[in-house]
Amino acid sequence: MDASHTDGKPLARNVKRLGHLDLPGAGQVYVAGAHAYIGHLPNKAGLGTSVVDVSDPRAPKVVTQINVDDPDSHSHKVRVVDGLMAVNVERNNFGIGRKAEQLPPMKKRLEVELGRPPTDSELADKLGVEEKDIPALEASEIHQYTNGGFKLFDATDPANPKPITHHKTGGIGVHRFDMDQNYAYISTEMEGFIGNILVIYDIRDPAKPEEVSRWWMDGQHLAGGEVPTWEGRECRLHHAMRVGDQLWAGVWQAGLRVIDISDITRPVTIGAYNYHPPFPEPSHTFMRMPFQVAGRTIALAIDEEDQYYSPREAEARRGRPHANLWVFDAEDVADLKPLAIYQGSESSTPWAETRGTRYGAHQFQEHFEDTYVYCAWFSGGLRIVDVKDPMAPLEAGYFIPEPVGDAPAPQTNDVDTDARGLVYLVDRFTGFDILEFDRP
Repeated sequence: MDASHTDGKPLARNVKRLGHLDLPGAGQVYVAGAHAYIGHLPNKAGLGTSVVDVSDPRAPKVVTQINVDDPDSHSHKVRVVDGLMAVNVERNNFGIGRKAEQLPPMKKRLEVELGRPPTDSELADKLGVEEKDIPALEASEIHQYTNGGFKLFDATDPANPKPITHHKTGGIGVHRFDMDQNYAYISTEMEGFIGNILVIYDIRDPAKPEEVSRWWMDGQHLAGGEVPTWEGRECRLHHAMRVGDQLWAGVWQAGLRVIDISDITRPVTIGAYNYHPPFPEPSHTFMRMPFQVAGRTIALAIDEEDQYYSPREAEARRGRPHANLWVFDAEDVADLKPLAIYQGSESSTPWAETRGTRYGAHQFQEHFEDTYVYCAWFSGGLRIVDVKDPMAPLEAGYFIPEPVGDAPAPQTNDVDTDARGLVYLVDRFTGFDILEFDRP
């Protein structure tokens, strides 16, 4: 289907829409059997997870929704394995929370410099926030967040998930994660560390998750005397994906890591690659493909377009590379080699520079059945990339949803596929789409 955005329809090539729901903005979609599980971004209704019956892709039906039950938290990630559902619990508005951590030392510093207590305006200027945000920072400083972690549910009946446990971790809580029948590979903050680290939990008894091991980069363990060589939390685990006895991890501005877990009690780094600098956008997801492609063992990495277009940034960002999809030779994990980059064309979407939105890569589906890679590309929508030639990835199709309601642009955030070959998208603002790819 090809359509002009001027007639209120999506833009597409080799992809057509089968079904759609105006669901609130979401961070992840995960398909298991005949149901799609959707983790929602923070919202006024307190909605955490939606379960959608997709057995008829032309008429998807919400069968249940689960609220977060905590006004300070959200659950925007979800996975389901053999009837066990896991969702993250993470603090809302963590940008403000981070500034709250900086508030006490900034007050002391300015008081020394000025010889008097600083005004809210002076504090706001130094912290990079608005003056009206200072009371919220002070409240956040007093009210410590303690609910971060993950929840497990019995989802053998998808229409009626039953809570099992809420396991608490530390800091702002859990972000993205992987899981299988035995273990959960959790990206979370923990006391004594800076930025997210990996904590592996045994979930065979879901009522009592047991910590098995931890992994972190040198410099993250502040309580252990380590000193980071970077500023703040710019180097941290985004999440790690298990492939065989290895975990493949995107670690933000530190690039990529391969972690050996043949002894799951002792994770060991066995591979690393960092393309920052010169590439500015952080590493989000990294995975080895489970089969050889053109006689090569390859891995894929995708960055996250981390910056929003704003009136101030729109001109400054011209010419800056966007977040990419990367192809790596992974035959020797100790010597990872980049082979190629795919970058979606800004000219394919009228919303590439819409203020308050992002254009660039974010995520790909976290399993592979063939050489097609389904990528969420924010205002670039869905990009389907064929890596059958690892040296020359080619776009095989795309689907760019029309904005829903008063949203200024689409913001395709996550993608999954099912055994039927159907494609599922969620949007950061509003929207859930079920698509069919007409393979060229």
